[in-house]
Amino acid sequence: MNVIIKQIKTIERMDQLIRLRATGAPETFAHRLGVSKTKLYRTIDIMKTLEAPIVYNVTLQS
Repeated sequence: MNVIIKQIKTIERMDQLIRLRATGAPETFAHRLGVSKTKLYRTIDIMKTLEAPIVYNVTLQS
């Protein structure tokens, strides 16, 4: 699969889980996406650069 398409699909899935507040801890979130924790953080940085409203709630762990 094209690398860009795979990245877009990952971002779409991340967005879905974030909106549902169903991400869990970073390790859990990465596992649900089938990516490493490093890849998760890199993708979150990309999303933030694109001005996505991403905030982690420690109480909800999401």
